[in-house]
Amino acid sequence: MSRVCQITGKSVMVGNNVSHSNRKTKRKFYPNLISKKFYLPEEDAFITLKISTSALRTINKKGISVCVKEARAKGFLK
Repeated sequence: MSRVCQITGKSVMVGNNVSHSNRKTKRKFYPNLISKKFYLPEEDAFITLKISTSALRTINKKGISVCVKEARAKGFLK
């Protein structure tokens, strides 16, 4: 799988390393992703998601069923 959060859609960003002499070289900023297993009571099944840690806080706030419904509507999740 690619390095994309399945709830928020966060992905790799591109930027520069800037040295002391102000030379710039390309680098990547990766999202802080974890694999987590959740239980969906509506489907009576477990689902494993690759999510960012900020998405985990969102799930704790809104609930997993609401977040999965929003992610499927946005196309981040099948």
